Amino acid sequence: MNEITFFGLTFELSPVAFTLPIGNGWDVYWYGIMIALGFLLAFLYGMKRAKLLGIDSDRLLDGVIITVPIAILCARAYYIIFDESTTFADFLKIHDGGLAIYGGIIGAMIGAVISCKTRKLKFTDTVDLIAPCLFIGQAIGRWGNFFNQEAFGTNTTLPWGMYSEGGPASTYSRIIAMNNPDLNPELPVHPCFLYEFIWCAIGFLILNCVIKRRKFRGQLILFYGMWYGLGRAFIEGLRTDSLMIGSLRVSQCLSVAVAIASAVWYFVLSAKSKANGEREEYVPVFGDGEPSENAEEDSDDDSNETES
Repeated sequence: MNEITFFGLTFELSPVAFTLPIGNGWDVYWYGIMIALGFLLAFLYGMKRAKLLGIDSDRLLDGVIITVPIAILCARAYYIIFDESTTFADFLKIHDGGLAIYGGIIGAMIGAVISCKTRKLKFTDTVDLIAPCLFIGQAIGRWGNFFNQEAFGTNTTLPWGMYSEGGPASTYSRIIAMNNPDLNPELPVHPCFLYEFIWCAIGFLILNCVIKRRKFRGQLILFYGMWYGLGRAFIEGLRTDSLMIGSLRVSQCLSVAVAIASAVWYFVLSAKSKANGEREEYVPVFGDGEPSENAEEDSDDDSNETES
C-alpha cells in the first residue's frame, strides 16, 4: 500500500483489488479489472452501434470471439519483443504485467481480417465500428496504470503532477529510478496515463458524433489512426518507461508513422468521396464480401444449430 498525491489529494493505493480464497490466495489486480471493464463497455457500445453501420450483430459477436484472443496474444508478443527484461519464456506470465497497446491494436486488425473472411463481414465497416470501441477500451484501461503506479512522465511543476509519499521503497520511486535515474522521485511527475485517458475520451466523443454522419467507408478508423497517433507521439515523448530500440522510442516512432499514413489515406478517400458526389460502392478488402441476401436466414440457421 503506497500513498499517492494527485491533484493535491492523497490516496492509499494497492495494485491488488482483492484476494480470492483459492489455494494460497489468488490476487485480483485493479489493472485487470480496468482492462476488463474497458473491454465490456467497448463491446456493449459496438453491439449497440452495429446496426447503424449495417453489420449483423450475431456475425459481429462471432468476430469478437475470434479477435479478442488474437489481440491479447499480439499485445503480449509486442511487449516481449521490445522489452529487454522479458523473453518468450515469460509469455504466459501476463499477471506480472506486460501488454502493449499497439500490439493489441495490430492483433485486433488481424482478427478483423480473419473475422470478415470467415463471417462475411464488410471489412471497412467493421474496422470503422472498432475505432470508437478502441478509444473506450484504451481510455478506461489506462486507469489500470494509475493503480499500478506506472506510465509516468518527467518531473513537472504543473498543478496536476503526481508523486508518491511512500519514499524510495514505493513502486513509483523504483520505476523512476530504474528507467530514469536523473529524475527526482520526491518531485511530481507528468501523469501520462491521465493525458492518454483524456485524449482517448475526446477521440471517442468525436467519433460518436461522426458515426451517424459517416461520409465514406474507412473514415472512422483513419480518424482514429490520426488522432491517437498524434496524441500518443507527444505523450510517449514524456514517458520514462518507453519500449526502446537503441535511442528510439518504439511507440513514438510507430505513432508518427500511423498518424501520417492515416492522414494521407483519409484525405485521399475524402477527396474521392467528394468527387463521386455520393457514397462509394463497396469494394471487398482482404477477401471479405457483402453479407448474403439471406443473412437473417443464415443467422437463424446458426441459432437453430446452437439450440440443437
